[in-house]
Amino acid sequence: MSIRIAIDVMGGDNAPNAILDGCIDALSLLCDTDTLVLIGDQTLIENYLREKQVDDSRLEIEHASEVIPMGASPTVAVRQYKDSTIVKMAKLGSKKAEVRCDAVISAGNTGACVAAGQMHMKRLRGVHRPGIAVTFPSFHGPVVLCDAGANPEPRATHLWQYAIMADVYARRVLGEESPRVGLLNIGSEESKGSGLAKETAEMLKRTPGINYIGYIEGRDIFSGVADVIVTDGFVGNTVLKMAEGFAKSIFQAIAQEIFEYDPKLAAEFEPIVKSIYKKNDYHEHGGAPLLGLNGVMMISHGTAEARTIKSAIKNTLEYVRGHVNDEIVARLNEVAEIEQSRIQHLPQGEPAS
Repeated sequence: MSIRIAIDVMGGDNAPNAILDGCIDALSLLCDTDTLVLIGDQTLIENYLREKQVDDSRLEIEHASEVIPMGASPTVAVRQYKDSTIVKMAKLGSKKAEVRCDAVISAGNTGACVAAGQMHMKRLRGVHRPGIAVTFPSFHGPVVLCDAGANPEPRATHLWQYAIMADVYARRVLGEESPRVGLLNIGSEESKGSGLAKETAEMLKRTPGINYIGYIEGRDIFSGVADVIVTDGFVGNTVLKMAEGFAKSIFQAIAQEIFEYDPKLAAEFEPIVKSIYKKNDYHEHGGAPLLGLNGVMMISHGTAEARTIKSAIKNTLEYVRGHVNDEIVARLNEVAEIEQSRIQHLPQGEPAS
């Protein structure tokens, strides 16, 4: 199957050069019939490709005259900047587009991406609220956390759906046969946590096909206890930013300590430290899918480099080829029917929860 991916060239701190370099590097990942649609200032893009001596029929350009600022209010910006790269990108990813793209990628304003995605691409059938599924690198393998910022005030049904959608993503894209799903909480005991956590836990316990392991604490995120972690967007985004900052600082501290102990030894250990850092570097995982959209949107980090974008394109190709959205719809339909049947057979007067 041929795949068309639209990319916001102007989004991110290092745009447009890093984004374009990532797209050029990713050409080696494409089939002959695949296409990257570069969205941004047409003249700028053409000049850059000419400068890099890149002439590839798999690259197309879609002109956009505006860029949504990183600090702009998402919903207002999407309505105000109608010719922006993010809005045009979302429209190309819509089922209503005349020549639509199978997936879209941006390292721009995350809130604007979520708003534009919901406005133009809509939601998958049965999905209440989309959620961002970030892949954390760890020494025990990748860990998927959902939600990482799209929905800071969810309901239990939202978190329940995040678990199901992230489970499908972990299976189809990361190759996990039976992902262990944990619900992030302030303690592992059943009695702890908010009403939201307890209600979500009860729903997950009775969901077939989910390898639910119960509550997990923040210290368990990188311990290999769970493959999928479910939480609200406020906590998820906070955890994400903290983890990124901690990883960077700890490796800087290790390198500094080795250098101060013995500069010659530091030169010998440098390849090892770099190798470990690479395995735990978020750039290697590229983008986070906004699960639940009626289409495929990958949101990359605002500090995306060329390698980040290349990784995001690789993940996007795997997502599309893995028919992840089709599986999400099928799973949600299945569990919804089972839940509805359970409610119908409850003794009269017994609460559904």
